[in-house]
Amino acid sequence: MPIANPAGFQLYLTHPGAQPRGGPITQPSPDSPTPADNPANNSADAADASSTPAAAAAPATPAPETPAAGRGRRVAGGAGSRGNWRHTFSSLSNRNFRILWFAMLLLMGAMQMQMIARGYLTYDLTGSPALLGIVSAGFALPMLLLALFGGAFADRLERRRIIQLGQTGAGLIALFVAVSVTTDVVTWYHLLAASMMQGAVFAFLMPARQALIPQLVGQGQLTNAMALDAMGMSVTTLLAPAVAGYLYNVIQPDGVYYVVAAMCADGVALTALLPGIPGTTGTGRAGVLNDIRAGLSYIRGSSLVMALLVIGLTSTVLAMPFRFLMPVFIVDIYRLGPDAMGLMTSMMGLGTLVGSLFIAALGSWQRGRLLIASSFISGAALLLVALLPFYAVALGLMVLLGLGDAGRRTLNQSLLMEVTDDRYRARVMSVFMTNFALIPLGVLPAGLAAEFLGGQMSVGILAVLLIALTAIILVTQRGLRNLR
Repeated sequence: MPIANPAGFQLYLTHPGAQPRGGPITQPSPDSPTPADNPANNSADAADASSTPAAAAAPATPAPETPAAGRGRRVAGGAGSRGNWRHTFSSLSNRNFRILWFAMLLLMGAMQMQMIARGYLTYDLTGSPALLGIVSAGFALPMLLLALFGGAFADRLERRRIIQLGQTGAGLIALFVAVSVTTDVVTWYHLLAASMMQGAVFAFLMPARQALIPQLVGQGQLTNAMALDAMGMSVTTLLAPAVAGYLYNVIQPDGVYYVVAAMCADGVALTALLPGIPGTTGTGRAGVLNDIRAGLSYIRGSSLVMALLVIGLTSTVLAMPFRFLMPVFIVDIYRLGPDAMGLMTSMMGLGTLVGSLFIAALGSWQRGRLLIASSFISGAALLLVALLPFYAVALGLMVLLGLGDAGRRTLNQSLLMEVTDDRYRARVMSVFMTNFALIPLGVLPAGLAAEFLGGQMSVGILAVLLIALTAIILVTQRGLRNLR
């Protein structure tokens, strides 16, 4: 399963990690690192920021951010207006983000290749679709159970080290499978264990990585950085499976896993070039469980954070199952073969890529409303797929679906990180990242509905639910609508 979940650069200053001149000055919480303390910046950043009118008008002692902060306000995000295409890749001018981005390409490309190899190998060993499904979904339970702990550790400890440990763990898992295949002792139990261990690793790695991004680029470049992050993942989703399929035939499955292990090792080496940034809460005397409770209390106390989490989790559970039901449409409705399914998937990837580029170039313009509109677009595209049983129409709708998905994921994550106090950011993102673990919970009822009601009716129900829930959020969440 793809991890659902990028040429010139616009340089604002001459030193790496710089922020746009004249950009907004964010107000850190008392426990958050200041620009002078943050290793991702340097004294030149602080000197440049202090010379702007915005900095001169800022109070000397910023008030701490409350859990409800950001309700019905403009969040920091560049000039607060429409962007332009010249700035599409602007956050990659930041050396530290560029390093993290390339390390992400290596890791996500490796994971995509591993998923393809694991799926083929599982079916070669067992010939059982049921066991294939069990192995493929093995990551979900550990991620669901451990994600909150991963977020708490990412808020307490140095995030770069957590990322490196996660990359190392992913590489060792791949090496374990490679050796098992080479020595001819591999069984589907090995592959299930590898899938579950990968879920555990990602439960700690992903919250740390996502929470590190705003510390590297600052609030003003966060939406652009998240869009380029999504774009990079889209590129790996498009290219890595084809590369894995080719290598599987040429160097056999163990060869693919050795390549995956090497890519993870390269990712560890790249991440080592990042500066060390201490955790935002420190180790303290409070236990991890207390940190988790504090994070959940923070989420309950902020209606805006809660709304962003709800729209992210529900849209994932309702929109993602279509990808697993696509063979039903190809075989039973369109009466076509695997090539037709591959083209549909590519068209969806094209839409996601274009959508990510659009968000990267857009800047900070009506992002709350665009997030809600993206959810409506996804729901409308799914509804039209259910109503119009024509393959040519479906190809166009896949582009629309990809556009909606890119907008939902990119804007959802960037707004969530902007309105969240840095002390709780990794814990909040750990809750958001559980949407990957919840995908099987959406696929199971959707598959059962397709079995008894047909694929079109099943997808139509999901689409109506997505549109209805998005409409409720549009009407009830004024703060989200007003976010820019």
